[in-house]
Amino acid sequence: KFAMVAPDVQIEDGKGTILISSEEGETEANNHRKLSDFGIRNGTRLQADDFLQDYTLLINVLHSEDLEKDVEFEVVGDAPERIGPKPSEPTPRNISNGSDDGAQPSTSTGNQS
Repeated sequence: KFAMVAPDVQIEDGKGTILISSEEGETEANNHRKLSDFGIRNGTRLQADDFLQDYTLLINVLHSEDLEKDVEFEVVGDAPERIGPKPSEPTPRNISNGSDDGAQPSTSTGNQS
């Protein structure tokens, strides 16, 4: 729903409780647990980081009885459309003679006598 590639999600409880880790296998035991198993309820804040895309979301969990049938959750607010990887740093020019005057090395092949 948030277009994250490798998220890390933790409860903002001062303890650093991690719900989802981008490290494979680290939090697999959490996959079938309910949010309430972690003490998450109305008003709990979660922090989701995606280091590959360099963005962080703060998620406020709000309980609602007014969701449509078969709808488990609803995202309200400004969710990113598509983030994508960080733009790469511009590559510096490769200048071999320490000068940027555009001079090229000599390519003459004639014999000098």
